[in-house]
Amino acid sequence: HVQLVESGGGSVQAGGSLRLSCVVSGNTHSNYCCGWFRQTPGKEREGVASIDNGGSTNYADSVQGRSTISQDKAKNTLFLQMNSLKPEDTAMYYCAAHFVCFRPPPLHPSHYNVWGQGTQVTVS
Repeated sequence: HVQLVESGGGSVQAGGSLRLSCVVSGNTHSNYCCGWFRQTPGKEREGVASIDNGGSTNYADSVQGRSTISQDKAKNTLFLQMNSLKPEDTAMYYCAAHFVCFRPPPLHPSHYNVWGQGTQVTVS
């Protein structure tokens, strides 16, 4: 049983930065993909960034160059550093994992089967 717990969301002005964290606990595996996703009311969940156990990354065009996904394997923690935030980045952000992965690590939510509860990011 794997659990994901996100933190780090909040309210920030346009142009600001936030760093999201996701702690992974439980029966993890050495082979995995993890990712960050976001969703606003009435819209489908979309992939933001993903990473695999080897460190290969993948980014949505909308955040490319402004966001960095990283991981601390010793702490079982996934991060998303978001810079130059825009109002359109406002959403609930979720981290997710799957213990089967491809390269590049998938960005489509349908690939992932373990999800956190989300953390709200509001940019004004």
